Amino acid sequence: MQTTGDVFKKCGTCKKPIAFEQKYWVCSVSSCNRARFALTFCTVGCWDAHNPVMNHRSSWAEEKTAPPRPKRGGDSDELRERLTRQMAAPAKPAQDKETLIVASKLKNYIKARSGMNTSADVLEVLSDFVRHQANDAIDRAREEGRRTVKARDFLV
Repeated sequence: MQTTGDVFKKCGTCKKPIAFEQKYWVCSVSSCNRARFALTFCTVGCWDAHNPVMNHRSSWAEEKTAPPRPKRGGDSDELRERLTRQMAAPAKPAQDKETLIVASKLKNYIKARSGMNTSADVLEVLSDFVRHQANDAIDRAREEGRRTVKARDFLV
């Protein structure tokens, strides 16, 4: 049984997996070999089944060989340890006092909503609040073993 890591592509007709370093066939017609939509076939029979559907006038099956399996970045324990170290790296201190709020958008919102003006120190307070919420969300994503902070990591 092949795992997902053993599959180069799937056959365009029967959907069987094509393994790395295995022979496969492609259609000679350029519209079947686009970068985003390249049809591959596990056998000439699968290519032949595709041919009448696509109404090609003169086409043939070109034999190709799948590339070798890409090398992985070391032992899985070593990779996990390296990712953990990267995720635990502290934020750069220069970013700690950077304004995270777009001043013009906030001022326009407050003005439209209430007719009030906005003091400049509001931006610093809101940036600190957003920074605190983002740090908590980062911790929640890290606890779940993810490298992506998602909306569900922010508690409302």
